[in-house]
Amino acid sequence: MAQLPEDEQLRAGRPASPSAWARPRLTFRRLFGLDRSGPPPPQTLSDAPWNVWTIPNAIGFLRLALIPVLLITGLSSDNGTDALPAILFAVIGWSDYADGIAARVTGQYSRFGALLDPVVDRLLVVSGIVICWKFELLPRWALAVLVARELYLLVAGQVALRHGIELKINWWGRWGVWPTMSAFFAAMVGWSTLAHLLLYIGLALSLAAAAFYTRDALAATRPAPSS
Repeated sequence: MAQLPEDEQLRAGRPASPSAWARPRLTFRRLFGLDRSGPPPPQTLSDAPWNVWTIPNAIGFLRLALIPVLLITGLSSDNGTDALPAILFAVIGWSDYADGIAARVTGQYSRFGALLDPVVDRLLVVSGIVICWKFELLPRWALAVLVARELYLLVAGQVALRHGIELKINWWGRWGVWPTMSAFFAAMVGWSTLAHLLLYIGLALSLAAAAFYTRDALAATRPAPSS
């Protein structure tokens, strides 16, 4: 695929190269991911080198390695509410912020990290669903809707990529992560009422995010109006 000229790439919100990208000032909001304005780091784009061996990716590998441990301890427990799987779930979930902070502090962004992070997050969600499903810690119908939403986004995302459409994570999706993850944790420690409430909030936000992704993808496929 032909590359846009450098000035056109910058106007489109896509930095032409690492040298053309000015690293944003590391404010408190930027450090903790609250400020995501501006173009993405060029090291994370689809045509960038993978650059596997970085500090943020090391955190990602550790999170990935803990997923099977979480599943083994959670599924082998008596009722799904043992302390160890709950702690592991919390560690894997909260360490998602750690690799993001590490990338912003060190500047070690990478294409591999941009792909690894959402994979680990989705595997963590799947692990929480599997444990909560087995022990009926959360309503199975709601868990089934959540699974259907994830499968839909997986398939729709592949279709969008084949059509050259790259969708940015919207704020509905970002806001939906915390209550959904917290619902699984609350269920694993036996806070049933809170877990149900958080799951419904997270599910509503996640479905809204899927709707807006669909809207944006359809809008991107429409031909531009002729002048």
